[in-house]
Amino acid sequence: MASYPLVSGKIPVRLLNELLVGLPASPGVRLGPAIGEDACAIEVGSELLVAATDPVTLTVAEAGYLSVVVSANDVAVTGARPRWFLAVLLLPPGTTGEAVRSLLAEIGRGLEQVGAYLVGGHTEVTSAVSRPVVVGQMLGLAEAGRVVASSGLRVGDAVVQVGPAPVEGAAVLAREATARLDGVAPAMLEAARAALECPGISVVEPALLATRLGATAMHDPTEGGLAAGLHELACASGLRIRVMREAMLWYAPGVTICEALGADPWASLASGTLLAAFPSERLEAAMAAFAQADNAAAVIGSADVGSGVVGTDGAEIVWPDRDELARLG
Repeated sequence: MASYPLVSGKIPVRLLNELLVGLPASPGVRLGPAIGEDACAIEVGSELLVAATDPVTLTVAEAGYLSVVVSANDVAVTGARPRWFLAVLLLPPGTTGEAVRSLLAEIGRGLEQVGAYLVGGHTEVTSAVSRPVVVGQMLGLAEAGRVVASSGLRVGDAVVQVGPAPVEGAAVLAREATARLDGVAPAMLEAARAALECPGISVVEPALLATRLGATAMHDPTEGGLAAGLHELACASGLRIRVMREAMLWYAPGVTICEALGADPWASLASGTLLAAFPSERLEAAMAAFAQADNAAAVIGSADVGSGVVGTDGAEIVWPDRDELARLG
């Protein structure tokens, strides 16, 4: 195989799949490494332990908070309640003690929100990084001893979007690209800067609710946005998802900021959005339950035989090579 340089962002799906295929299976692993799966599930005695890990590399703003909530989302979409958190803090030389305190305060705020506890980790000052990098790992126990996998999507299932996008992308861009957003209304920018907590990027409670409602598959789009999230869900299940573009839930400040920067909202950081699949016989009750819980939700598509993600007109929705924030630099 010819060698080629990789661009910033996730490792290309084809390469990652080649690396994962053929890995030895471990006894007791109920959910292991695969495209579209962001957590693992391991049998520990009579319990089912779920674990997920994620780095925060696209921004330094609220990196501690993001490390908690993003990894908590990955655990919650399996149906497990996030409980214990470990953090690795890699800090460049010259980092002040006050900056470290700020990161830990952000982590504490995130843990309080998702109801988890810091139980360990590692801190290090190193020239290997030029800005703080936080790597979070969240652990939880699966409720009822089962997990909901991204690979559980079935032909005929309805795909539901809970929460608009791109909320995380809006928050990060509003902080990181302020100088290029002069044309955006101040009120819109202010809303975007506060978007991590309002409307928020946690999908923990909606995901646990979806589990109780009988979701067959769940996924939380993050890097690569809604487009990548839909493709990951489809790829994990070996099916095609047909999307009704007009039904998508969009976060207005995020769309406005993306348009001002020439970015694609479909491919921008989408933490805060949950994709959940339901069989037809459970769909009505699920939508009613989301409404009762004040979770904005919409049926945006369905699963079909085939592969990839397409609109109802058959036009392909492209799987982004990388997130728009990585492209914008």
